[in-house]
Amino acid sequence: MNPQAQSQPRLTPEDYLAIERSAEFKSEYFDGEIFAMTGASEPHNLVVTNATRELSVQLKKRPCKLYANDMRVKVDPTGLYTYPDLVVVCGKAQFDDTHFDTLLNPTLIIEVLSDSTEAYDRGRKFEHYRKLESLAEYVLIAQNRPHIESYRRQPDHHWLLMECNGLDRVLRLDSIDCAIVLAEIYDKVDLLEA
Repeated sequence: MNPQAQSQPRLTPEDYLAIERSAEFKSEYFDGEIFAMTGASEPHNLVVTNATRELSVQLKKRPCKLYANDMRVKVDPTGLYTYPDLVVVCGKAQFDDTHFDTLLNPTLIIEVLSDSTEAYDRGRKFEHYRKLESLAEYVLIAQNRPHIESYRRQPDHHWLLMECNGLDRVLRLDSIDCAIVLAEIYDKVDLLEA
């Protein structure tokens, strides 16, 4: 047997967290494996910044906290550790341990779509997120055209899709009682021609 062909040992969540907390770059973790995250484009960064600005103003003096980019979320039922673009938790934030860097109970998760992550964000990642009892709404924002989708958990645990297209539209985020104006979310973003 070729010793170089042996598979790498699977990491425990504790191994991952020890590595991640001292790493220079962020990585996600699932089922014993670490997945390096890539940098984001200018449109992606602008959309995240704009959404952060708009939501932080609306959530001021309310019992909700907004985290951007660096708040790790653990999907406890599946074991996924990930970094959503934006996370809101309403009420008391629950963390995985005393480091207070791994959130367990997000109310709203927002992902800004890129070519390399769109299929994962829409598919497998959303499958994981749906297992979070606390999650009431999942929002996908296109980075290069004025288009936002919101998936809202219904009382029967089905998810209802709401879509907004065009800079003149406003998307209501029921889970946190906020509204986002697409013209503000796409401020200074070079959009693709329709």
